[in-house]
Amino acid sequence: MEQVFAPWRIEWIEREDKNADIEDCVFCELPEQGSDQENLIVARSEHAFVMLNNYPYNPGHAMVIPHTHTGEYAALEDPILLDHARLKQRTFDALEAALEPNGFNAGLNLGDGAGGSIDDHLHTHIVPRWEGDTNFMPVIGDTSVIVEALDETYERVREAFAAQEGATVADEDDAISFE
Repeated sequence: MEQVFAPWRIEWIEREDKNADIEDCVFCELPEQGSDQENLIVARSEHAFVMLNNYPYNPGHAMVIPHTHTGEYAALEDPILLDHARLKQRTFDALEAALEPNGFNAGLNLGDGAGGSIDDHLHTHIVPRWEGDTNFMPVIGDTSVIVEALDETYERVREAFAAQEGATVADEDDAISFE
């Protein structure tokens, strides 16, 4: 695989703990740690939250994650499904305002064979797309190029969530909340 210079990633790679404080499920435990910015959690609702992906396919690659720990979509009760859907809608709006993509890919990896790295806690991926964002690098060069650091994307997306109607901003390090 070819290498692309990405110096901001060294902090993540060299961290000592490697999620040492996570005992079971990263999606259950990170929202409880109280360090939203550090954990890339940009928004919260009653039953779900939005987290930027640590290994994004494109800038703004987000995941909308229900608090309910299950890998079974049918196991989600109606209030959780509705809240999850509304937060996905807000995520599209925030990413549109922050990054102005030409479109989105969105979906769930359900089950062992679906290719997701975490299959026991469902989550919806939302990936902003731009015309021409796929080129020879991922196809022939076996290399992905990410054009913006996660902390910069976090700030842009968080500001876009904060600008939405119904947003509550508690602290500059906290995710945006919606009731």
